Amino acid sequence: MKNYFYALFATFLAFILASCSSRDKADLIVYNGTIYTVDSTFSKATSFAIKEGKFVAIGDSATVFGKYQSDSVVNANGQAVYPGLYDAHAHFYGLGQMLDQADLVDTKSAEEIVERLKKYQTGHPDAVWIIGRGWDQNDWLVKEFPTKDILDKAFPNNPVYLTRIDGHAGWVNTKALQLAKITADTKAEGGLVVLKNGQPTGVLVDRAQQLVRALNPTPTKTEITSKLLKAQQLCFQYGLTNVGDAGVSPEIIDHMDSLQKAGTLKIRLYPMVSVSQETIDKMLKKGIYVTDRLNVRSFKIYADGALGSRGACLLKPYSDAPETTGFLLFSPAELEKSIAQLANSEFQANTHCIGDSANRLMLNLYAKYLKGKNDRRWRIEHAQIVDAADVPTFGKFNIMPSVQPTHATSDMYWAGERLGKAREKNAYAFQELFKQNGKITFGTDFPVEAVSPFYTFHSAVFRQDAKGFPAGGYQMEGALSREQTLRGMTIWAAYGNFEEGRLGSIELGKAADFIILEKDLMTAPANELRDVKVLKTYLAGEKVFERK
Repeated sequence: MKNYFYALFATFLAFILASCSSRDKADLIVYNGTIYTVDSTFSKATSFAIKEGKFVAIGDSATVFGKYQSDSVVNANGQAVYPGLYDAHAHFYGLGQMLDQADLVDTKSAEEIVERLKKYQTGHPDAVWIIGRGWDQNDWLVKEFPTKDILDKAFPNNPVYLTRIDGHAGWVNTKALQLAKITADTKAEGGLVVLKNGQPTGVLVDRAQQLVRALNPTPTKTEITSKLLKAQQLCFQYGLTNVGDAGVSPEIIDHMDSLQKAGTLKIRLYPMVSVSQETIDKMLKKGIYVTDRLNVRSFKIYADGALGSRGACLLKPYSDAPETTGFLLFSPAELEKSIAQLANSEFQANTHCIGDSANRLMLNLYAKYLKGKNDRRWRIEHAQIVDAADVPTFGKFNIMPSVQPTHATSDMYWAGERLGKAREKNAYAFQELFKQNGKITFGTDFPVEAVSPFYTFHSAVFRQDAKGFPAGGYQMEGALSREQTLRGMTIWAAYGNFEEGRLGSIELGKAADFIILEKDLMTAPANELRDVKVLKTYLAGEKVFERK
């Protein structure tokens, strides 16, 4: 009853004040909200006004309505309002691609995958290639890489290409191997053709995947547009207004730019250019390119692979595979060449590092060229397993950790087997990484993980899966507070993109990107966080999503 009368009074106040012609005109006023500004003091407000896509007044309803009137007024009904959320490290175009492929996420066996592929083929009768993504042998009863045999039996005439959930391994059939001319003698630098009894099994790790992937059908511009727009729709549904696309070609970036200029693609994007000598030469000549919604100023570099496929480069052998330490995707000399070139430019280096050996190598290379304190904001993407001796390097050279908390809660079931209990303690140590510079950026790495940033929030704070396992949380010394986590998903992520001056918080003069949630992330019980729903998403004051 109290809330009812408060809402009634607020509505009456809005009507009276909005009718006063002496007030300035705003495009939108939001009132009666629990607004988390995420400014320097983490202050709260109940109302704000927006004009020409920016916040022009923030405070209580009486103050805001005392300054502005508007024909568009939104009663937030006391619900939580936050800045638009960032995903600092994801694969935006990759998500669009996956939405058009066979979905293999959460499959429990190779047999279940075949059944899904058959359904996909029925729905795509004209497709020559059968392409899917999302399998993970760690979710199966027998936690071993699959073989081509079951795919050959089900699909003898169609080439099949199935990407592992982490993107660092592919599973193909004999038809695909034949088209790619892959044999037992095939070598792939920075990758591995897995053999059994001297013959290819159909599993290709890291750069070996390109041997088959290069033969996949090339999408048309119309198809690329469709994929990007599908990804945008899903991101808006989860309150994401800014996404870092970690590794994309200059051609796709140009397409993103054209769609944004046409007003079709509205989401803000931070595409990281996939590194190669060709792209470095091209982009360094072109220079940093920034528009209101596109920020091209960084390169994505891969140092190693993933822990799940044992491609992460470790200082010591895998505990469950003592014959290997994983491997680098590029030689140390090649990696240093790229870093040296970026050091002599204005571009940011963002390097994928999973294993402790890869992290040590890249941290030391960064240190060599950054030469002390700086404002280059170079990032280590994932920073998943970092030897304790290497953690201070982040602070000494202002290197930013860009992490994905859901990796911890996805890997925790088997990470100890891969690493051993002692080394596992150096993994997913987000609190120690945060302490180095007082900032950390968060992402999901979708479609490797779910798109929902609320999984990120829950995993970072409570370090548990959707069922609340383990009781008390996984390696809780690595957990962060709710405030720290929200900052990592907003203002600190903006900082990591050089955007903190215009995005990432609800402050005067900043772009009016915000979301309204059904529940408050700061107070909701742990077991409700993953299911939080976005009611509305606004970008530059424009409503781009509303839950029906």
